[in-house]
Amino acid sequence: MTELIRAEFHCHTVYSHDSSNRIQQLIAAARERGIARLAITDHNTISGALAAKELDPSLVIVGEEILTLSGELLAYYVSKVVPKGLSANEAIARLKEQGAFIAIPHVFDRRRHGWRVEDLLQILPFVDALEVFNARCLAGSINRRAREFAQERGLPMIAGSDAHSLVELGLGSVLLPEFDSPDELRAALKTAVIEGRLVSPLEHLKASALIGLGRLNPWKKSDQSTVRS
Repeated sequence: MTELIRAEFHCHTVYSHDSSNRIQQLIAAARERGIARLAITDHNTISGALAAKELDPSLVIVGEEILTLSGELLAYYVSKVVPKGLSANEAIARLKEQGAFIAIPHVFDRRRHGWRVEDLLQILPFVDALEVFNARCLAGSINRRAREFAQERGLPMIAGSDAHSLVELGLGSVLLPEFDSPDELRAALKTAVIEGRLVSPLEHLKASALIGLGRLNPWKKSDQSTVRS
């Protein structure tokens, strides 16, 4: 029987303007919570993910959450940042050029750049998976709709906590065979198991407080450890 690992496919660091997660603390928390692959997907930058990858190469996947004109994309195994504000097709083309794995986060959460169905249908042939569980969705119905949409079309599915604070890390994850590349991830998702629960009201309050404190700290990036060569 193939041994499964736990992967977290959606989290942020202080390189996202709305996250309080310092890199060393994030890595330590992931290891403590049994996460074997951690995709760091900061908003429109890969700087934090690259720094984390240097500190823990076997754990960290360099990713990015990209705001397009139609909605947001998640990308993994990114080597070159894709800027925000492009059309979805142009962003996907730039990701394809570098061999990235492409997913769509919080698919129908209109509060957080969710997609219109007509726009979604246009790009589905060019993406690798849909995020069908996001722990930060306010209503479970948003995730259920995404899962049903993916299942009806036989699309690969992923999950993530979308952690902007350590309180949330690991609340959404995937159990799947070990992988170390986009193609291996595509294969592993064929037998993946989605796990997760929504952020509770108390956890949401704690997360908001941590994020707020992080925004008040003008040096929140400067205390990151020096990247090892």
